[in-house]
Amino acid sequence: MKAAQITSYGAPDVLRISDVDRPAPGAGEVLVSVEASSVNGHDVIVRAGELKMVSGRRFPIGAGLDFAGVVVETGADVEGYRAGDRVWGMVHPRQRHTTAGAAEYVVVPADRIAPAPPGISPVDAASLVVAGATALIALRDSVHLAVGERVLVRGAAGGVGTAAVQLAHALGGHVTALARDRHARPLTDLGADEVLDHGSTTSDRIGPFDVIVDTVGSELHCYRSRLAKGGRMVTVGLSASALAAIAASSVHGSRRIRTFSANPDTALLRALADHVTSGALRPVVHSVYPLADIAAAHAAFERGGVVGKHVVAVSA
Repeated sequence: MKAAQITSYGAPDVLRISDVDRPAPGAGEVLVSVEASSVNGHDVIVRAGELKMVSGRRFPIGAGLDFAGVVVETGADVEGYRAGDRVWGMVHPRQRHTTAGAAEYVVVPADRIAPAPPGISPVDAASLVVAGATALIALRDSVHLAVGERVLVRGAAGGVGTAAVQLAHALGGHVTALARDRHARPLTDLGADEVLDHGSTTSDRIGPFDVIVDTVGSELHCYRSRLAKGGRMVTVGLSASALAAIAASSVHGSRRIRTFSANPDTALLRALADHVTSGALRPVVHSVYPLADIAAAHAAFERGGVVGKHVVAVSA
């Protein structure tokens, strides 16, 4: 089978499409024929070598955190799935994989998949796995968004941002999106009550907010100061400066900055599918690349400046 692999740490051109043996599921595992996988921030920082403590220094390393596809085979002790079932899921973000989601086949524990939402394509499904799960965990579990609260989504045009705008709106929040001015119309269509241009809007001119969802990872102390009394802030845009701000916020004051690593199980993926089925969450796909061009998809992700996700189509 063909699989995208990282051959050394570096720029997108370190990605290669390799011919490898098709894996077989063990006890409690499922073999999935992958139809699509998306490009996420985690994929890019692993490839760049920023998570060497987790991914190690042995190559190759499998590329692709999430996937949508069809069950081919189940291992012993797996219940609830059979060949032909359409599923979505992700590999474990803190484990090393020689092949991962961007491959023709992937083996994962059965508790890391769930039935894919009916009525959407594999490309659309793949675009929502990590982005949607991250936004749902942030809003529902981390900051516990309540109806009527004022929400700022920073970096609102990205994959997590577009999902957060939609879910915050569905959960009853008053949503302010911070993004490029040219992205105002699509973000309004997704449920933003107002869109502010990040190039001309400084943090001291906005707020206060009950909840801030940050996907950028810079100037966190400035945005933290825009929280109302009892306000909560969560960031998924991790960097050295972000980690320092998170640590400082846990010591000084009540408005702690939260963070987490999205690692959804079957229950969360089912809850995410319910939001898709209800119409509260819809895919936002900017571009689709064939597996052979995954390096170009990574390069496009790093350039930024678009609304939505870059998705890799693994099978036609």
